[in-house]
Amino acid sequence: MASVGIIAEYNPFHNGHLYQIQQIKKKYPNDTIIIAMSGNFTQRGEPAIIDKWNRAKIAINEGADLVVEIPYHFATQSADYFSYAGITLLEKLKVEKLIFGSESNNINDIADIAKAQLENENFDKLVKIYSKFGYNYPTALSLTLKDLTGKIIDTPNDILGITYIKTILKYGYKIKPESIKRTNNNYNSKKINGSISSATSIRENINNLEKIKTTIPQKTYQLLSKETIHKKDDYFSFLKYKIITESNLDQYHLVDKDLAIRLKKEILHSTSYEELIQKVKFKHQTYSKISRALLQILCNYTKSQAKENKNLEYIRLLSFNDKGKSYLNIHKKEIELPIISKISKEKNRMLELELNTTKIYVLPYINSESEYKKEYQYNLYRKEKEND
Repeated sequence: MASVGIIAEYNPFHNGHLYQIQQIKKKYPNDTIIIAMSGNFTQRGEPAIIDKWNRAKIAINEGADLVVEIPYHFATQSADYFSYAGITLLEKLKVEKLIFGSESNNINDIADIAKAQLENENFDKLVKIYSKFGYNYPTALSLTLKDLTGKIIDTPNDILGITYIKTILKYGYKIKPESIKRTNNNYNSKKINGSISSATSIRENINNLEKIKTTIPQKTYQLLSKETIHKKDDYFSFLKYKIITESNLDQYHLVDKDLAIRLKKEILHSTSYEELIQKVKFKHQTYSKISRALLQILCNYTKSQAKENKNLEYIRLLSFNDKGKSYLNIHKKEIELPIISKISKEKNRMLELELNTTKIYVLPYINSESEYKKEYQYNLYRKEKEND
């Protein structure tokens, strides 16, 4: 049974994501489409605006066949960790092709650069040199790529594509990468730009659903209209309490001593996530890097815990249809990792981390208990005829 994999966050699922799935279906109409998706917190260090169960359900309704979860430890770190988990999940599920959005849509250049980055012993050294001159990591990476390959890759999806292919090469995976041309490259714009707009712009205007209505599928709009919208500043008071009362902030994953000192200094003078990040941010640090560090404090995730969570230990199902179920039945004997459809009482530190971070995710909201119970009670299987 042939298959295509996508690594995504769907935060939220918008028309650009729908376009990608539609293009895959045109090219590979009989393939099973499998999504490796981040959970309740995202790679930017932020809460997903709607929970993972609803995002997975939307993906199934809009054409995907199977959605699995990228665990918290990997979903909330740098691109290398995010890529490792997403690619490894797809590889373990025997997915044959990875398809990702690309600004350049030049898969050969992207693959050549990934190979050069992996094989050139001077690559990491040069990135560090540029970082010392005050460039943030994406810029230092782009400059290094230009120096060593003569090619300019400075757009986020192309850079992420390089990371995907580098992961495939590094671990000797069999999955074959392909790209689809992005239809909108205004990825950092906060303004709605036509029917296909960036996830950033949609999140920025999430309080005005009528304004973003044309940028998202109808089912996404319906869910956003009735579900709890999770906003970063809803968690700020909890974060503030943690920073004020915690004597050893640098015990937390991704938090170094310098950042810990700056956080202690600025927390009493900050009234929002945005204000705090801007006050503690240095030129060579990205906004997302600081945001991810703050998330680890919020979720009480320490360096010692992170050291124990280096490898994927399971495949957790979030949603699937009949086609996805058939795919699993066909390949289940070949899949090495245990497949989890429902959390039991068995002890597993990575699953316990998911449960704990879900408690944090639902903490600011009135229906927090019912939201948390989804971890145990959510009905995964939805027949195709019910996807209306």
